[in-house]
Amino acid sequence: MQPSTGNPPVREDPVTGEESTYTITRDGDVLRVAFGKPGTNDQIVRDAVARLDVMTQEDELSGGGLLKINGPASLPVAMVLTHKLAHLFAAVACFDPKLNKYVVVVSHSPNPDYVVGNLID
Repeated sequence: MQPSTGNPPVREDPVTGEESTYTITRDGDVLRVAFGKPGTNDQIVRDAVARLDVMTQEDELSGGGLLKINGPASLPVAMVLTHKLAHLFAAVACFDPKLNKYVVVVSHSPNPDYVVGNLID
């Protein structure tokens, strides 16, 4: 799967109905993420968690093997995404634009292709 070429559409907060500071959509085995309206990391992290919770409730994140994350994230957002998703998926990888590949960052998988640090197309 190719890296993201654009941002996901801006999503409203599932509780308030307001535009979110962080957007998350799923496209097959890729989770596309992007910043929304301007905000500070405390709010961005809350918006990211709220969106992941909605996606989980709606079975968009029912778990499985490998999930790849593609798009910009601050360090606090990257940490919360990885923590939440590592409980649902056997392996999580994030896109590195310098390498033009995904890097496995968490793995509970016996699959030898999903060792932490491995590169995936």
